[in-house]
Amino acid sequence: MNIIATGWIYVILMMSITEETVVAGIATFLLYGVFPLSIILYVMRSPQRRQKRKEAEKILREQNAAKPEPDSTLDNIASVKQDS
Repeated sequence: MNIIATGWIYVILMMSITEETVVAGIATFLLYGVFPLSIILYVMRSPQRRQKRKEAEKILREQNAAKPEPDSTLDNIASVKQDS
């Protein structure tokens, strides 16, 4: 996918260089190149982002499952001893 994006940016760069004014060249580069390409790359990479998010959630769940639950009776005893 990156080689296609690189080729597209090159073609649009060549198109923008041939424009008559600098403003038209910048507008061509942004409107035909940068904006559409950023949208396409964002959509094409959404499965990768989803997979990374699921992996991060799985790791977080495993870390939370590995933590022992605090024993509330010991906490209550400790707080009573500190109060006295």
